Amino acid sequence: MTIKIEPTGKSCGAFIEGVDLRLPLSDVDIEVIRKAWGEHHVIIFRNQKLNDDDLERVSAYFGKLSIDPFVKSLPGREHIISVQREADETSAIFAEIWHADWTFKSDPPFATCLYSVEIPPIGGNTLFSNQVLALEEMPITLRERITDKLALHSAKMGYSKQGSYGDKYESKGMEIIPSDKAMEVEAHPFIIKHPVSGKESIYGSAIAYIIGVSGMPQKEAMSLIMELQRWQVQERFVYSHQWEENMLVMWDNRSVLHKATGGYEGYRRELHRTTISEKDDRPFSL
Repeated sequence: MTIKIEPTGKSCGAFIEGVDLRLPLSDVDIEVIRKAWGEHHVIIFRNQKLNDDDLERVSAYFGKLSIDPFVKSLPGREHIISVQREADETSAIFAEIWHADWTFKSDPPFATCLYSVEIPPIGGNTLFSNQVLALEEMPITLRERITDKLALHSAKMGYSKQGSYGDKYESKGMEIIPSDKAMEVEAHPFIIKHPVSGKESIYGSAIAYIIGVSGMPQKEAMSLIMELQRWQVQERFVYSHQWEENMLVMWDNRSVLHKATGGYEGYRRELHRTTISEKDDRPFSL
């Protein structure tokens, strides 16, 4: 069956039809999907009854599976974490903040895959903000201020022992592993070029991981970072994805930010996540 690409009609995202991910993908299939992914930034596969073996296999078609440094993996599945929230949970919603995954690393994963296991009947949308579009429409004055500059990224605000997911964070469904490693800092350009599409995009987010600008006084740096953040996540750049069970969503951290949302109090929610790095460990943003 021929693979069909059905754009969401929003700022980003496309549904991929005509493929059964329980079956092996051919090299041609992989390249068709990779091209669509580069163009649409977020790709969605509906009605896919996958197990964890399938999730790992499909993810590995596109790169090397990574291990989350701060969230405990599923038993016997070092490359998969369960993003879950119990029906009576009262802790803060995990990842309810704009970010691209693991930008605090020297070799961040270029992509994330999230498969729906249990979906509540209301709420729980994931928001995606198109950072190619945000850069294309950015005022020249703001673009000039970030061109050729390096943003400083760190996980300390989230995963240090004093961070949002630190020693005081409690969750019934997820085990966070706060660590002093979260204090480390890595530098990445504000603007990167996508190796597949060739298009430039804004990389990373202030609220989650960007904590400064290389060579810039902190007060001036934070003013720039927050101005950039406000620009990045305007409604016109955002696609709100509504989940269904047995759905696989794959997004490109090089060209979108994402954010979890709530609104499903009293219901359980569970999704399984993998992250994908370049096979040769090449830092894509440098």
